[in-house]
Amino acid sequence: MYKRIMVPIDGSATAERGLQEAIGLASALKATLCLLNVTSDFPIMVEMAHTMDVEKYREGLHQFGVELLAKSKAAAAARDVSAETVMSDLRGGRVSDAIVREAQAAKCELIVIGSHGRRGFRRAVLGSDAEAVVRTSTVPVLIVRDGAALS
Repeated sequence: MYKRIMVPIDGSATAERGLQEAIGLASALKATLCLLNVTSDFPIMVEMAHTMDVEKYREGLHQFGVELLAKSKAAAAARDVSAETVMSDLRGGRVSDAIVREAQAAKCELIVIGSHGRRGFRRAVLGSDAEAVVRTSTVPVLIVRDGAALS
């Protein structure tokens, strides 16, 4: 069935739920996880560029991503699941596009992604990378909802 599963992670509770679901699925299917962290300079460009050292901020994001990938890979290994890691430092563009592009490059047959399940104004303002991945991916996408969004 699925031999390679892309799992975008960003340190959020929803991404962690997606990771745990993907680990369980990969364990059952004997699949390999491709763990992805995408750093984006979009928040910098919109809100903070004039008040901070942008390169230092990007370096911090990159280091956080590297550590998050290592922690997530260890969580997969603890359940005997093979995992590869990919770090993508995005400069401009949408995170969702990077996720789809990296899934294609890694020859993944499924993307498992956490979603906050935002609706209405909050979704319009904050956007939805998970929704954009669903719309543009050429492979199936499993969305794992945040437990708080369900209540």
